[in-house]
Amino acid sequence: MAHISPLHERHLQAEASMRPYGPLGLHIELVDSFGELDFEYAALRKSCVLLDQPHRGTIEVTGDDRHEFLNSMLTQQIKGLGAFRSTPSFWLNKQGRILADLRVLELGDRVLIDLDAHAVDATVESLAGYIITEDVELNDLSDRLHRLALHGPSAIELLIAASTHKEGAPLSDLTSGAACRVDVAGREVIVERFDTAGEVGLELTVDTDAAASVYARLIELGQPHDGDEPGSVAGRVKLRPAGWLAYNTARIEAGTPLFYIDFSPESLPAETGLLSSRVCFTKGCYLGQEIVARMHNLGKPKQRLVAFKPGGDELRGPDGLARQPVGGARVFPAGVEQADPVGIVTSSTTSPMLGGVPACFAIVKGQHADPGTPLAVHAEGVVLTGEVLDRLAFYERT
Repeated sequence: MAHISPLHERHLQAEASMRPYGPLGLHIELVDSFGELDFEYAALRKSCVLLDQPHRGTIEVTGDDRHEFLNSMLTQQIKGLGAFRSTPSFWLNKQGRILADLRVLELGDRVLIDLDAHAVDATVESLAGYIITEDVELNDLSDRLHRLALHGPSAIELLIAASTHKEGAPLSDLTSGAACRVDVAGREVIVERFDTAGEVGLELTVDTDAAASVYARLIELGQPHDGDEPGSVAGRVKLRPAGWLAYNTARIEAGTPLFYIDFSPESLPAETGLLSSRVCFTKGCYLGQEIVARMHNLGKPKQRLVAFKPGGDELRGPDGLARQPVGGARVFPAGVEQADPVGIVTSSTTSPMLGGVPACFAIVKGQHADPGTPLAVHAEGVVLTGEVLDRLAFYERT
């Protein structure tokens, strides 16, 4: 089944560079950049960017027993989730390994689950297998609903100017985990506040046939042009369309790992660095709970995702630019690079917020994942060294 963005032709006309996302079976392409990566990243940090997200899927859960059912399945507390509230969670198998990283949104009459498009089929099939007598129905709405996102300090101001409020929290009061319904260009948009890039993050869900008009309206109102009136919305919010590369840099800096990139279906929750946001340890039973609880009580999993900032005397090449480790690069104990590797880099970027030096996530074994542990990694033919940080985030807005 193809997941082709309804904005694909528009992106091609804008001469965006594209990249495949994930296995070839779903034929997903993301915008890499619109050709001005530095400006896209700067807009995300200083004003606002608009992202197209054809790599996200949506599952709808309806029925009177939806909360009780999901609560007995997922790692987070779902029972009692109020209307227009969302929470992240894991869906595990019986062995406690991650089948999907989810965001669960209650809308008052139904639940919408956001997840990676590649995890949709397995999630629907596996969850449906546990429905016996419950009043619960699961539907894959990934073709009918499309995902966009606004990230940046002026994101809320733009959406207020572009929309009419319908239901839920006012946009001006939208805190993390809150949601609302608005109209943009005469079409309904579900808005969730979910900050994943170190700035305000607004996740937008629209009907697929409305995505082009909503996207166009946000660009029309928010992107500056010559001749704009002084004090115009565009002059204040300075919107810029952006691609994966700008967002990827920002989400690594902000300490946001991604399923299928930084952890996988072979991972346990305790290995991801996301335990506190995805798992409730005071709720009732759920699938895989015994393994999660046992791992939590033991204190340390066999491996963990960590943040690692490589440096050292060889950090910069002759051109003055920092050498960047690539995803998949092996990680070694510092000073014994000829030893067996103790981990691998899962994501890396050159971080503007750190002064143009590398920022990496790495899956690292045992005690080597402890904060302060010195590690080494090869990058562009040299060895870079650094220490494990005490948290995943490299940057946090103050």
